[in-house]
Amino acid sequence: ALAPRRGWVFPGLDQRLAAAPAVVSAALPARPYAAAAKTAKKGSQKTKQKETKKKQVTRRWPLMSKPVDDVYLTWYYERPSYDVEKAVGMLKKFQELDFTYPKQYVYINVFLDMALQKKKKVDPFASTVLLPYRFTDETNKVLVFTENEQEAEIAREKGAAVVGGVELIKWILEDEIQVDFYVAVPAIMPKLIPLRNKLRRKYPSTKRNSLGHDIPKMLQLFREGLEYMVEDERVIKTRIARV
Repeated sequence: ALAPRRGWVFPGLDQRLAAAPAVVSAALPARPYAAAAKTAKKGSQKTKQKETKKKQVTRRWPLMSKPVDDVYLTWYYERPSYDVEKAVGMLKKFQELDFTYPKQYVYINVFLDMALQKKKKVDPFASTVLLPYRFTDETNKVLVFTENEQEAEIAREKGAAVVGGVELIKWILEDEIQVDFYVAVPAIMPKLIPLRNKLRRKYPSTKRNSLGHDIPKMLQLFREGLEYMVEDERVIKTRIARV
């Protein structure tokens, strides 16, 4: 602000200075630039926050060289991988050092490529495999559907938990009979349709090797076999042995 100083003579200066505050006070309520300035400030804060998030997500790429010591930051180096024979040897060594139970189970995670050329992906599935070396004495309970007396006798000799025909349908629907697996011969399949919704994936089928004429083979597979299924769309998690 300018104020008249003694000795200065400007015609009309006193009136202009007196009128100036009135003009300023009249212009204050409008504040044409206040909102724009505030918005710019908010925008700048958001930009800073985004930049901060980007910095936090920054990935640390591991180094290609191997560590020279047995104590190191794991994210600095690539994760080591071993073949099966060496990995099992290391697992046995760790078991001795940790004094863990020597007959504990060994688990494996298998990652599958479920992509196809015609379809988008393979649907998750379940199956049973007969391993060359059994690692447990546990056996599954298997029910055999057959109306042939000779086949029924063979099934009982080979260790079937339950053997019968259509008379078993009622007991299964009422949960009076519960087993781990169901196998059947082709001749009786038209009579087992009422069990389709009840048994679902355990319903006898050639796709799962639970439908056929070779009763001893089917019984061995499902009594001693290992059942596995695909989880999370492409992963198989199951046990395969003991330490």
